[in-house]
Amino acid sequence: MSQAGAAASAAATPEEALWAITHTLPGLLGDREAHLQPGDLKAGEQQQYACGCFIVTPDEQHQVLVAPVNFGPTQRHMKIDITLGHPGTVVASKQPLLLANTDMHKSFVKILETFRAGSAVFAPLMWGSDALGVLICASQARHTFNKTDLAVHVAFSHLAAAQWIAHAGPAYFPYLTGH
Repeated sequence: MSQAGAAASAAATPEEALWAITHTLPGLLGDREAHLQPGDLKAGEQQQYACGCFIVTPDEQHQVLVAPVNFGPTQRHMKIDITLGHPGTVVASKQPLLLANTDMHKSFVKILETFRAGSAVFAPLMWGSDALGVLICASQARHTFNKTDLAVHVAFSHLAAAQWIAHAGPAYFPYLTGH
């Protein structure tokens, strides 16, 4: 966390600050042997990770993907509806969420172009009483993440929120959205 925090603090832009965090989490979180357990990968799947932040737009109608790691090449700065899937649920509830096995959640929505997440952790980016967005880390293998991973993920979400504000993230929206 110290290295990610130092890199984020030295970043030139809000997105670079968040990338210091989203590049760190996939190598830090999760059971590195989850994919070896029978049934935790389906035929044709391979263990891989993705991470990113969905940031609430100023009009509070959408979330914009910022600092994506292993999302599809066209997904950077994509907009999703504020209520879409678990990112929407986490922003609305302002509570972290662990989906150890996404197959067990009928409401799970596939957002990643690169793979269907089998396990995911979500944490709101809280600033005071406001949810600025959500930090997500996902893996293809089911049962990769547990409660300990969620606790670490939440700590990083607080760092991400502080870095977004410290780097004037709200003023960055014209760049993110093209207007």
